[in-house]
Amino acid sequence: MDPDCAICSSPAIAQCDCEAKGLDTAVRQAETRMMTTFFSDIRAWVRGHAQDYILTYFNVLTTRRRDSHSMHLAHLTERALYYYGTRPHPTEIAAANAELKRGIDEDWRASVQRYPEVLEYFYSLVTFTLPRDDDSAVKDPPLSALTGARMREMSGGGKGKRQVEGGRSTPGLGSIRRPPPPLSSGYAYGGRY
Repeated sequence: MDPDCAICSSPAIAQCDCEAKGLDTAVRQAETRMMTTFFSDIRAWVRGHAQDYILTYFNVLTTRRRDSHSMHLAHLTERALYYYGTRPHPTEIAAANAELKRGIDEDWRASVQRYPEVLEYFYSLVTFTLPRDDDSAVKDPPLSALTGARMREMSGGGKGKRQVEGGRSTPGLGSIRRPPPPLSSGYAYGGRY
């Protein structure tokens, strides 16, 4: 004998979808409660590492470009001294500096355009682990009515820690595997992102 619907009390033979919809709603609510901060932590970790990588990549490109610019200015100065016995003309210096600025802008554009692949890479490093189906925490959760176990607050300094009658302690949310926090890189983002 099948039970009536727990939501609308229709007889089992009606096969309403109230319980399925209720379960979907409960799953969404539980995901929102439990996973929102988890996903926010992942997003912050990925974003921080991606920004650090892009800034490092940009610094490598601009360092090369600035070294090349310095060599070019030295060459202009040597040539002007050799041929004219004076410093290079200001328009030559201005043109070289304008070329450096265009190059730095190109380097920044090239760096920023790498964000999609860099973000994908760092997201691919994040792992989720699920317990095995035969794990005791899955087979006999502490809230299970199957074994008659009841949760009770531990007395004597077990702040927030719960224990199942019989002495087995259950892990709290702190046992969920989280990625490490972003490392401090010393870069100032300047509010660009």
